[in-house]
Amino acid sequence: MQDAQLEQLAWETGRLLLEKGLSMTAAESCTGGWIAKLMTDISGSSAWFERGFVTYSNESKVDLLGVREDTLALFGAVSEQVALQMALGALSNSCAHLSVAVTGIAGPTGGSRHKPVGTVWFAWAHGQSLLAERCWFAGDRDQVRRQAVRYALKRLGAVCATK
Repeated sequence: MQDAQLEQLAWETGRLLLEKGLSMTAAESCTGGWIAKLMTDISGSSAWFERGFVTYSNESKVDLLGVREDTLALFGAVSEQVALQMALGALSNSCAHLSVAVTGIAGPTGGSRHKPVGTVWFAWAHGQSLLAERCWFAGDRDQVRRQAVRYALKRLGAVCATK
């Protein structure tokens, strides 16, 4: 996917947020702030982008988002449970209406038999409404991250459209 396509998707998501009178926050691990960068590249994005959290380390997930250490120990950083806690933590540590969280293994190292490279967990939160999904993406590190950003924004737009 070309950067122009990601930029277009960010613009469409931002327009939808603005139309709905909603704001968003992002909690990113494997995408390293790419979602926040795309969203804030758009002039006027402060009307609908509240803040972003880049929580690459487990310690930052705990400190900034309130992810529980026992959850990390039991399920690992790349899990549904951690993604959901990241999404809720981002929401509770911001004034945003919606959050998106991304945690995954972009590679080329870090994968295992149970969680291979390309495994990414997503979560979206709106109030107490939660949604989590796992995807597997093929490709090198950049391709996995790019696909994760695209998927997170597409689903955020779908979540936003239902509000």
